[in-house]
Amino acid sequence: MVLRLIQYVDATGARAVAARQDDGPAAVVPGAASVYDLAQQAIAEGKGLAAVVAAAGVGEPVDLAALVAEGRLLAPLDHPDAAHLLVSGTGLTHLGSAEGRDKMHKDLADPAKQTDSMRMFRLGLEGGKPPAGAGADWVGAQPEWFFKGDGGIVTAPEAPLSSPAFALDGGEEPEIVGLYVIGPDGTPFRLGYALGNEFSDHVTERQNYLYLAHSKLRPCSFGPELLVGPLPDDIRGATRIVRDGQVVWEKPFLSGEANMCHTLANLEHHHFKYAGFRRPGDAHVHYFGTATLSFSDGFTTRPGDRFEVEAAPFGLPLRNPLAVKAAETVAVTAL
Repeated sequence: MVLRLIQYVDATGARAVAARQDDGPAAVVPGAASVYDLAQQAIAEGKGLAAVVAAAGVGEPVDLAALVAEGRLLAPLDHPDAAHLLVSGTGLTHLGSAEGRDKMHKDLADPAKQTDSMRMFRLGLEGGKPPAGAGADWVGAQPEWFFKGDGGIVTAPEAPLSSPAFALDGGEEPEIVGLYVIGPDGTPFRLGYALGNEFSDHVTERQNYLYLAHSKLRPCSFGPELLVGPLPDDIRGATRIVRDGQVVWEKPFLSGEANMCHTLANLEHHHFKYAGFRRPGDAHVHYFGTATLSFSDGFTTRPGDRFEVEAAPFGLPLRNPLAVKAAETVAVTAL
């Protein structure tokens, strides 16, 4: 049985957590105001998250359709202090479609196309997964890594992803997200996984790869449901863009280790090997990368477009409309 958790605001305006098995009905987790609190309880008691949820019992039923319609969904993990939730990601981790893999291998064989991105991808192909006979202490190649921001950039499911006025593009990136809480002794604990839309400025990134850091400082979204337990090896989902009620771009996407050139454990190691990312009490949201973008197909998004990401293991789809913030002038004041 698959356990999934949903954070939301109830009819009284209070925070609450719901749980459901497989695609069955959702019910309140009694006494739980946040997934973060449940994770802290699990860590303190030396139990798994699923065991803590089971021990809490089953509360009143929750109408998920009403939560969606009334805009009461929350991201499935947050932190009481948004500055202590860190959002990051790894790129060039996925093999892509058969057509994409074929093109990639041809490019890898062409010295004229040995860009830094190609070299990084090759490192993952050759050293992102352990060879036969590798021991438990095996460490693979470092992936591309980037920082997106803290909890202040997290956008709830169904809420607008607001691109800054200075952005040159606002494009979706359908990904799987790992969700973590750091224990009192600095141990990272994985709560589970969620669907994610990492959302980036691909036009800015394309100008020069040194602009990657700029292009990633954008809002993001994940959820609505947190999948507790292991990630399936082969995930097959769909991502689409809806404009004025019509699907204007759609494509399948693949994820899971069967479709990646790195193991999840290798990606996690190269994030949490830094002591600064093992600060007790912090939460982490880490995007594992994608190989499917509307931008790669030459599609240009517009304000009002709705991004949709779905995959069977994750329950409800992740949906967010695109918005653009008003321009603002920022001036530095000398003290």
